[in-house]
Amino acid sequence: METENWYAMYVKMHHEKKTAERLNSMGIRNFLPIQETVKQWSDRKKKVKEVVIPMIIFIKCDEKNRIEVLKSLPSVNGTMIDKATHKPAIIRDEEMERFMFMLDYSENSVYFTSEQLKPGEKVEVIKGPLCGLKGELINIDGKFQVSIRLNMLGCAMVEMPAGYLKKRETT
Repeated sequence: METENWYAMYVKMHHEKKTAERLNSMGIRNFLPIQETVKQWSDRKKKVKEVVIPMIIFIKCDEKNRIEVLKSLPSVNGTMIDKATHKPAIIRDEEMERFMFMLDYSENSVYFTSEQLKPGEKVEVIKGPLCGLKGELINIDGKFQVSIRLNMLGCAMVEMPAGYLKKRETT
């Protein structure tokens, strides 16, 4: 049996949710990062579900099924490639688990940046709904952010009070 890995798949603009539905019907485990946010218009506010990383969906499968997804779903344009090996980029299980945890339990909006951030202080959240989450501390515009790095893709970040964090011993 082949090993199952997490892959970041490129999807046509505004086809992320339909692609997730199709993958579910094919029995392919997938993760589409979505969060509920409040949108403000001039006359009203409305809660909407937004895709955190536009045009990307994550799948966990073996190589055979990854190729099958590319062949059978016209909305999937390709797989993210590791620039060093020129092969499909594999996202470590630990990175995906921390990213999913952050999206599930964060009270603040999670946002994503592909900006190359310098690795910061290793921290662990010790209070609040994200308690136990391990990541990097980043200070942006005077606000503390906890960053979860997804190799080759970028960083997911959420604002966090400094009192909720403790320095983590590097192991």
